[in-house]
Amino acid sequence: MKRIGFVGVGCISGIYLKNITEMFHNVEIAGVCDLIPERAEAAREKYGVHVYKDMYELFADPKVDIVLNITRPYEHYEVTKAALLAGKHVYSEKPLSPDYEEAKELAALAAEKSLYLGGAPDTFLGAGIQTARKLIDDGFIGTPIAAMARVAGHGPETWHADPEFFYQYGGGPMLDMGPYYITALVNLLGRAEAVSGMTRASFAERPILSKAKYGQVMQVEVDTHLTGSIRFENGAIAQVMASFDLYTHEGCRLEIYGSEGTILVPDPNTFGGDVKLIRPRKAPEIIPLCFNYEENSRTLGLAEMVSAIEAGRLHRANSMQQVHVVEILTAFSKSSRAGREIAIESPFERQAPMEYTPMTGFPE
Repeated sequence: MKRIGFVGVGCISGIYLKNITEMFHNVEIAGVCDLIPERAEAAREKYGVHVYKDMYELFADPKVDIVLNITRPYEHYEVTKAALLAGKHVYSEKPLSPDYEEAKELAALAAEKSLYLGGAPDTFLGAGIQTARKLIDDGFIGTPIAAMARVAGHGPETWHADPEFFYQYGGGPMLDMGPYYITALVNLLGRAEAVSGMTRASFAERPILSKAKYGQVMQVEVDTHLTGSIRFENGAIAQVMASFDLYTHEGCRLEIYGSEGTILVPDPNTFGGDVKLIRPRKAPEIIPLCFNYEENSRTLGLAEMVSAIEAGRLHRANSMQQVHVVEILTAFSKSSRAGREIAIESPFERQAPMEYTPMTGFPE
C-alpha cells in the first residue's frame, strides 16, 4: 500500500479521488493541496482527506510515498522536479513537460535518485487498447503498414470554466489531446523514428463561450491545428491530426492498417469501447474485450506503478514512454518551423501487455 499526495485538485482530480477510494486497493490518499484553497476544502468535505497548506508541506510529510501532480501543464516540470528533489516518487498528469529537454531532465533526475517517475495517460492500459494490441501482436492484421489518428473539434472554450491555459505555453490540441493518441500508437506500433509536420495558429484571439467567463477574449500563443506523419522503426507510417479549429461531428479516430486487415481502435481517451476488426472477404467483427478496466479507470497507471515498485520492476506508464511521447508531440511544430523532417532520438521499448485477472484493483 502506498499513500498518495495530490498537488492540484482541479477538474481531473475528481476521478482520481473516486477511483483511489473505490476501485484500487494498493493506494490510499495521504492528503491534498491546491493554490485555490476552496478546491482542497471541497475534497476534504467529500472524501475526508487531509489538506496541506502547500506542496512543500506535502513533500515534507513522511506519510506521502508518491506525489500525484495534476497541476496545469506548464506547471508540471517545476512541481515534478521539486517533488523528486524532496525524495518522492511522482506520477504526473500529461504531458510530463511541454518541453522535450525538460522531460529528459526529469527522467534523468528520477533515475539519479532511484525514484519512480510515471504518468498519464494510462488509457492505453485499459481493455480497449490492450485488446487491439493483442490482435496486432497475434498477427490478426498481418504486418502493420500504416495508421491514422485524428482528434479534432472547436476547442474547450465552449465547456471549460477556465480555458485560457489551453491556448498558452503547454497547451494546444497536440499537447492536450495528442498524448492519448501518440501513447496508444507507440504501444501498438513501437518506437517512432521521425516526424514531419505542418502546423498553424488559425485565430489570434478566441472568445470564451462557457458560462462563467462568457464573452471574454483569450490570446492564442500556441499552434491550434497540427497535422503530419510519424514513421515508426517497424516501417509503419501514421498520419496524425490534432485541431482546436474544426467543426466536426466525427472528431476522434484511431485506425491501424495491416497487410491483412484493419483495426478500428476505440477512442484513446477512454479505457473501453468497441474494437472492430476488418479483414478481406469477411464481415467486420466487434472483438470481445480480453482485459480488465473498460470503465473510466484513471489511476490505473498509478496503481500499476505501485505494483511495480513493490515488485522491483519497471512500470508500464514509465518516464521512458513519457519522454518519447513528449519528443514526438513537440516535433510537429518543430518540423513545421524548420521545414524538414525531425529525427526522434529518445529510446522506447514497449512493456509487457496487461495481465487479465478476475480480481481488479491490484493491476499487474
